[in-house]
Amino acid sequence: MSADEVPYDESIAQGGFRLTRQRREVYDALMEVRDHPTAAEVFIRVKHRMPSISLATVYNCLETLVQCGLVVQVNLERAPTRYCPNLREHGHFFCEQCGAVVDVDLSPGDSARWNIPEGFIVTHQEISLKGICKTCAETNGKN
Repeated sequence: MSADEVPYDESIAQGGFRLTRQRREVYDALMEVRDHPTAAEVFIRVKHRMPSISLATVYNCLETLVQCGLVVQVNLERAPTRYCPNLREHGHFFCEQCGAVVDVDLSPGDSARWNIPEGFIVTHQEISLKGICKTCAETNGKN
């Protein structure tokens, strides 16, 4: 288990939920390929292993995993919600050409760079960067 993983079974139980095969399959799909999939992409991955699962069940499983603190939702403007199992403090880079979403580690103390008004308390931060990934930049440079 890596440092950013929370024990799955404990988190589900502490959240007041039952451990089901569907929840386990959805969680495993997120952990196997950490590419910030949408619910529809998770559904396609899980459907191969569990043909009877529905898209609604996948959405419900994802909601439960978010409530239990096992994954976080990643949102950018009007794009579909994506799901990230990386629980360390980090930001996200969104490629405007290919749509890839990549975790971006933050340097210690990065939040101190914000000029927070006196008396305000930051309880959560979301950092989203947009641009062109290395692969797309290299492909564009070759044209």
